[in-house]
Amino acid sequence: MMTTNDTSSSNQKHETLLTHLYELRSRLLWIVGSVMLVFLCLFYFANDLYGYLAGPLMAHMPEGSSMVAIDVASPFLTPFKLVFVLSIVLAIPIILFHVWGFIAPGLYSHEKRLAFPIIISSWILFYIGMAFAYFVVFPLMFAFFTRVAPEGVAVMTDIGRYLDFVLKIFIAFGVAFEVPIITFVLVKLGMTTSDQLAAKRPYVIVGAFVVGMLLTPPDIISQFLLAIPVWLLFELGLLMSRLMINNKSSSEVEVSERQEPRFRTLTDEDHAIEIDDNELLDEPPEVK
Repeated sequence: MMTTNDTSSSNQKHETLLTHLYELRSRLLWIVGSVMLVFLCLFYFANDLYGYLAGPLMAHMPEGSSMVAIDVASPFLTPFKLVFVLSIVLAIPIILFHVWGFIAPGLYSHEKRLAFPIIISSWILFYIGMAFAYFVVFPLMFAFFTRVAPEGVAVMTDIGRYLDFVLKIFIAFGVAFEVPIITFVLVKLGMTTSDQLAAKRPYVIVGAFVVGMLLTPPDIISQFLLAIPVWLLFELGLLMSRLMINNKSSSEVEVSERQEPRFRTLTDEDHAIEIDDNELLDEPPEVK
């Protein structure tokens, strides 16, 4: 038979679950509303934004050539898709804010101190990866593609396929720039050490080229432009983990030195020496 305490306990659990569900619903509505607000603000500039996105390709296309729209609805749907994706990307800080606000109450203080910098760093590195793709990778890649076109072939790219192409590159470089965070977290959680990761450096380099082959278009230029930054970011993650370990070890030494007792505990030998000294002091001086 259920007692009063059991009934109150089950009611409290039910109320706690409902509270979490209401909070989750509220934060999801805030996230969706934020994305929609950014979308509405940017939709008027959809064509201008697409022109800016196509700038690296248009700068290297031959004179007289242009992009084309194969599908009937592409002139509308392609800028629409670009604005929608851009709205999500720009709303990432708000999304992370609400995600953090939902999970933070369930974390310990040391977990918050670890998770908060990781979330902020991941967001910044993702943006840096996308900027690297646009300002560094795109000019080199499109210059190569347009120069190797056979003679007599007009370079004319569909706007929808171009958008899908660059979005894959953006996501690939944004995710690739998270390598330092992944390396740091693996070492911090004790799943591996910086020395073990350094010993596996050849495998990491090969894996970087495999990832570059899978995430980028099938050309050697894109593969190298992704694999080399991944390798360098892996080295950056190793450096961060080693600095973290050195700082942690030095702080532990300082704490142990502070906690070391200032007075040594007397042992039996110390007591015996003290007794012998007292006996020597009690002996009368020898009269010559």
